[in-house]
Amino acid sequence: MDISQATQRLSALAQERRLAVFRLLVRAGGAGLPAGAIATSVGIPHNTLSTHLGILEQGGLVSSQKDGRRVIYRVDFEGTRALLAYLLEECCQGAPEVCEPALDAVLPACCP
Repeated sequence: MDISQATQRLSALAQERRLAVFRLLVRAGGAGLPAGAIATSVGIPHNTLSTHLGILEQGGLVSSQKDGRRVIYRVDFEGTRALLAYLLEECCQGAPEVCEPALDAVLPACCP
C-alpha cells in the first residue's frame, strides 16, 4: 500500500456516518448486512447511505454482492488489514512483526 491508497482509505472513514456504517459492518462480520438493514440501524436515508457506501467501497474498505434483489455489504477485511498494517509498518523502529499480534487482535482469524 502506498500513501495515496492509505489517504483514500482514511478519508473514507473521516466522516461520522461512514465510520458508523463501517463499524456496524465490522460487527456483522463476514455475513455482512443488506443496505436496508444498514440504513435502519444507522438512521441514514437510503439515497444518502448509497453515497456513503460507495465512498467506503472506493476506499477499499467495503465490498458489495448482489443477492437477488438485495445488495449485501461487507467489510473488506483484507483492505482493512492492509490499512492497519500500513499504519503500523514502522512499528517498534521498523520491526513490524512485533505489531502483528495487535493486527491479529483487531482482525481475528474469524474474519475472512
